[in-house]
Amino acid sequence: MEDAATTEPNRSPSLKQRAAELIASTKETYRSKPFSFWLLLFLSSAAMLTAFPASSLLSRLYYTNGGQSKWILSWAAVAGWPLPALLLVPLYLLGKASPTPLSLTLCFWYALLGLLSAADNLMYAWAYAYLPASTASLVAASSLAFSALFGRVIVKNRLNLSSLNAIVVITAGVVIVALDSGSDRPPGVTARQYALGFVLDVLGSALHGLIFALSELVFVKVLGRRSFHVVLEQQAAVSLCAFAFTSAGLAATDGFGAMRREAAGFRHGESAYVNVIVWSAVTFQLGVLGGTGVLFLASTVLAGVLNAVRVPVTSIAAVIWFHDPMSGFKILALLITFWGFASYMVGHSAAAKKTSSN
Repeated sequence: MEDAATTEPNRSPSLKQRAAELIASTKETYRSKPFSFWLLLFLSSAAMLTAFPASSLLSRLYYTNGGQSKWILSWAAVAGWPLPALLLVPLYLLGKASPTPLSLTLCFWYALLGLLSAADNLMYAWAYAYLPASTASLVAASSLAFSALFGRVIVKNRLNLSSLNAIVVITAGVVIVALDSGSDRPPGVTARQYALGFVLDVLGSALHGLIFALSELVFVKVLGRRSFHVVLEQQAAVSLCAFAFTSAGLAATDGFGAMRREAAGFRHGESAYVNVIVWSAVTFQLGVLGGTGVLFLASTVLAGVLNAVRVPVTSIAAVIWFHDPMSGFKILALLITFWGFASYMVGHSAAAKKTSSN
């Protein structure tokens, strides 16, 4: 008779063992990087998770209080380009960093990313004109899928089974929102306008994922991951280019004159209008700074994940402040989006652990 110990099937690790392994892996990962790295990553992630939702809510606030121009809102998003440039000044003066020499290749990438950013901002401005903030943020969760796909194609990031599962699940969440389009259409918005906002929201999310991947490519191939100051340089240069493109469009559509007229007719007065525009510029730049910092410190993968995490934050805030309708379909889509995000995180953590152990 065979010994019982040899015939007993292998038992899977208990929950306690898995928790201990996870804690040990987390500690090992933490020790592999200096404290300054984790501090910058924490601050960058926090900027994404707070500034981007605030920027989305301000966009909806602009429209609900009398704002109408998509070009003005797009222009406000990049009007804060001097902020990252101002942060560079003390680094240069104290000798902590030196300006990166401009080459023809680097200027091309800055101009291309600036043009794509300007187009992306304009698409989102159209989306928030016709969609509730909660719906627009749910649809924007599809950027995780696009970030993963473009990261795989452009930067050769890993795309495992859990990533594909997350892409399918999040796409299903977006489809559910589309099927429930009749329940949350804002007053005065036609079915055609709602559909246009939905499509542009998806296209903007795709472009957002492409920008993430191309930005990481610039860090890998052109700038290098030398010091965090290159994050500020890239954001300042790309935002300046986007500002130039958007300003040209605003001037061509008489947007500067419309800005004065909108301020005069804004529901809570000119000072409120100025506050919305200024804080839209500040919050958007902080969000982009956080996103670019995550790209530099980690990858397109984590930036896409954090971009999806902000969905429930924005949705809940929109329900509280703007009283957005929260139908059963939308709650289901929110839960499915969270499920897709969790699947992505678990699979990516397991893949990272397997890679580090090899």
